[in-house]
Amino acid sequence: MSPEPSGPSRRALLLAAAALPLAGCGADDHPAAEPSPTPSRRASAATDAARFAELERKYGARLGVYAVATATGATVAYRADERFAFCSTFKALAAAAVLHGNPLGHLEKRVTYGRADVNSISPIAKDHVADGMTIRELCDAAIRFSDGTAGNLLMRDAGGPARLTAYLRGLGDTVSRMDDYEPALNKVGPRDPRDTTTPRAIAADYRGLVLGDALPADKRALLENWLRRSMTGATRIRAGLPKGWAVADKTGNGNWGRVNDVAIVWPPHTGPLVLAVLTDRPGFRTSYKDALIAEATTRIVPVLT
Repeated sequence: MSPEPSGPSRRALLLAAAALPLAGCGADDHPAAEPSPTPSRRASAATDAARFAELERKYGARLGVYAVATATGATVAYRADERFAFCSTFKALAAAAVLHGNPLGHLEKRVTYGRADVNSISPIAKDHVADGMTIRELCDAAIRFSDGTAGNLLMRDAGGPARLTAYLRGLGDTVSRMDDYEPALNKVGPRDPRDTTTPRAIAADYRGLVLGDALPADKRALLENWLRRSMTGATRIRAGLPKGWAVADKTGNGNWGRVNDVAIVWPPHTGPLVLAVLTDRPGFRTSYKDALIAEATTRIVPVLT
């Protein structure tokens, strides 16, 4: 997008936007306090928040954003500490937990499962009931194709939802929690804290795993490669970025019009960006809107680059 502006930066102003009171916050949400803007900045901060509120009205949705430019520390935050359902964004975290807890040779272990285990959208696993899949193949299917059975089997290999939550605590994430397997985790009600994260928390998780030292270099490279080759995000964060930017992302969607995307983005002339954009809409069977994620991205990136 546009080059870095001269003079006072708008970057810091987006921090204040997250503190504005807005409708739709669940009873379990406790947004962290943000620094109060100076009087001269309040009008601009309110304008930035209003732009995301405008998207919520346009799509009839609740929108959560947390994004950071790793080179400068600039952030964009909107409902950053409200809870949203993980949906399939948990799958990269489950793969990371498996990588963390085992030697690389564990990737060649073959996992067998039955037809009854294929109880969610599983474009890859549904064709391997007879022969099973290796852990490496499960990671590829879960992250690149968002295969539900593969994600469940990885979480099972990591020790189940409670153990995955414990792994997240080890990353420093004191907020996110996993309670169920697919498809149940996609169906929890909008004020239910089960199977939820926040934009700020999941952005920090992905940053630590892909750009930090939460995994050793060889395992980090594997996870990043799977995320870079994701097949499910073309109409979400990727659609809101300039052509040619490298992206590693994991999508998710579910009931209540939920559509999510978490990404590491590499602009050509600055350090990586980390974006978490999580959404939901009223109504259990409401359709989701990929365009909301793409349009939010177009409003985030110019502030960070």
